[in-house]
Amino acid sequence: MASRIWAAFNPLRPAKKGDALKFGILGAANIAPLALIIPSKSHPEVIIQAVSARDRQKAGFCKHTRHSHTRVRLTEKILDDPNIDCIFIPLANGLHFEWAIRSIRVGKHVLLEKPSVSNSTEAEILFRLPELSQPNAPALLEAFHNRSFPSWALFRSMVDPADVVNVTSHSMIPWWATSKDDIHFNYPLSGGSIMSMGTYNFAALRLLFDAEPEECVSCDAQAHTDGIHDKCDYEFKAQFRFPNGGTGVASSTLNGESILKPSWVTVETRKVVIPDGKLPASHEKLQKRTLTLNGMVHGVFWHRIDVHDVFEVRGKDTGKVVKQWEEKKSHKAYTFKEAGGQFADLPGETHWMSYRYQLEAFVNRIKGRPTQEWVGAEDSISQMKMIDMAYRKSGPGPRPTSEYR
Repeated sequence: MASRIWAAFNPLRPAKKGDALKFGILGAANIAPLALIIPSKSHPEVIIQAVSARDRQKAGFCKHTRHSHTRVRLTEKILDDPNIDCIFIPLANGLHFEWAIRSIRVGKHVLLEKPSVSNSTEAEILFRLPELSQPNAPALLEAFHNRSFPSWALFRSMVDPADVVNVTSHSMIPWWATSKDDIHFNYPLSGGSIMSMGTYNFAALRLLFDAEPEECVSCDAQAHTDGIHDKCDYEFKAQFRFPNGGTGVASSTLNGESILKPSWVTVETRKVVIPDGKLPASHEKLQKRTLTLNGMVHGVFWHRIDVHDVFEVRGKDTGKVVKQWEEKKSHKAYTFKEAGGQFADLPGETHWMSYRYQLEAFVNRIKGRPTQEWVGAEDSISQMKMIDMAYRKSGPGPRPTSEYR
């Protein structure tokens, strides 16, 4: 584990190719080194060209790129620079909409931190911009980095959405890692626990049911009551009803225990008949499965897929159970080779972060090569509709809509 994590933060640096994509980063956000600067070091087709910031000292992290041509610039200068191909937007949530549109309209590819925007109204406008439907349109990707990681691909391959009856997911940030004054609790900038870690949990529910929720049955959101931050939830628990009658439960907190605990998602399936040629024709074998992906968000640090199967053999006519037993297994997949099956030939290293796998997909899409995982426009729109649904149920309603058009 120690060597893997060390290598994740200190990757080998291949020579950059002549046609490498040049990135500009909008804003000196703390997530930028983890989400793009470090992953770019090991990608031969990515160069960090410039970082925009109102405060040049805050943008000092650009030194971590170790490229002499990385510069700190004003936002407008980055968008106007013909030498910059792609824009990474790690700004506060409430600024995503405006700057993604501005970037797309000048022909830049956009890697957009999640959640993509503040609400579904903005999502409908952004992801259906006319510029995105033109030939050679810019690429626009909502950065759900964890979905690019091999363990997530393996986990989903073990689940048949038609059999899912319940999905539960939880995430957390310790209390000491946030404060009332940071952007998580800034309502005009679209803060809140649902907009933060909670959006990972919502996406997990949608993807494992392979459907959109029909109703938010309940959403208990806790917020500060000091009159300044009282519209921003610091923790929540929401329940959704899906088209097959299944239940999805998501919860998260920005005020968690002192020790950081991995996020997780658990899937429960109905009993299904599975083939078994060894049984007499009068009997059938059934399976009920519970799967848990521990370390759902940052799999490179640690993750484990736990599979708990309950089997029974019963008479087809009588329904009488003649045998019952359980089997438990665990799996890990830091690379697609470890994931096996249809994924075995996809690139990756054991020390690649989910952000590095995501960057691989982003570059491949721009270069016209196949991508394993891509968050499409309708996916991102549906994600924001689910978030709006929860906020309406909890009381305050969706986050505010930008006036920019």
